[in-house]
Amino acid sequence: MSNNTIQSVPDVISLGDEAAVKKVLVDSVLSLWKVVNNLTRLKPTMRDRYRVTIFGSARAKPGTIAYEETKRVSKALAEMGCDIITGGGPGLMQAANQGVAQAGNESHSVGIRVELPFEQDVNPFVDHAFEHKTFFTRLHHFALASDAFIVAPGGIGTVLETTMIWQLLQVGHLSNTPLILVGKMWPGFIEWASTAMSESDMPLASPDDMDIPVCVPTGEEAIAIIRAYQAKLKTNGDLKQSQTV
Repeated sequence: MSNNTIQSVPDVISLGDEAAVKKVLVDSVLSLWKVVNNLTRLKPTMRDRYRVTIFGSARAKPGTIAYEETKRVSKALAEMGCDIITGGGPGLMQAANQGVAQAGNESHSVGIRVELPFEQDVNPFVDHAFEHKTFFTRLHHFALASDAFIVAPGGIGTVLETTMIWQLLQVGHLSNTPLILVGKMWPGFIEWASTAMSESDMPLASPDDMDIPVCVPTGEEAIAIIRAYQAKLKTNGDLKQSQTV
């Protein structure tokens, strides 16, 4: 078929028409996002499991305080019947998945990975692994899959994950979802945000926004908060009662 013939057929675009081809591709991608966004509106009437995501550094080594404490907290949550979700990599992600393995019950250990050229494969304690090509779809997956978020010490990636969940809670795209920041590094981060965003002539955030993340010094406080949220869902009939508390 000649180029002239293609152009004469209604709604058919020649591959030689770069601008028109680009528009078709952009429109198609945006349409796919509309489908995804529409599907994510579907929510179960009752949760089968309470799912806690644990964010944290990929650099922490076994035997360090952060690693062993993350593992202990994860094990305690798994013994409460929680599934644990992490980024599936090394460091504190591995510690959290290892805690589930040590609990030895029916709790699931999930890893939501992103393809990176410099990180290892999924850690050996992950039961169910999901792979993403981009951080954007991966973060969306965390938001869809989780009932609560615990943030251990971490670097830039952990800050990205934390602020993403913080904003979703701020604008109401997530609700009744605790965001718990554990350890001594996080109060300073929240204090910086509160101060820097209120010092300008036009406030950049409201005081209530700064109350969304809950900073606690140790894992025990984080466990207690999760236990309270989990119990509330069971009392309201939004979570199956078969889980061990």
